[in-house]
Amino acid sequence: MRVLLDENVAHKLRLAIKNHETFTVQFMGFSGLKNGELLRQAETSGFDVLITGDKTLEYEQDMRNRKIAVVSLSAPHWPLVQPHLVKILLALERAFPGSFTRVECGSFSRKHRRGGSAPG
Repeated sequence: MRVLLDENVAHKLRLAIKNHETFTVQFMGFSGLKNGELLRQAETSGFDVLITGDKTLEYEQDMRNRKIAVVSLSAPHWPLVQPHLVKILLALERAFPGSFTRVECGSFSRKHRRGGSAPG
């Protein structure tokens, strides 16, 4: 299976997906492509699955008649993704052309310190 990691997904995930040919959007020269064009380029290049952290792709793209599957992560940041590798790998194994699978990995939030001064 050929897997493409969207530019918003941690590159460390590529190393964790061992039983598949996995490439990044950047490596393939697809950086900056919008969702529809990215899906078309990925399909043309023979990819079976796109893994993305894009939360809107599901609502923006019609997956019917697509040759590629999409696995969407709720959070693309490695510290949140890493504990959910088994779920992600399972989603890859179950993916089929035109499917869209959401994998819950928690969510990222920036915590702001109150007061404005550094701890002393």
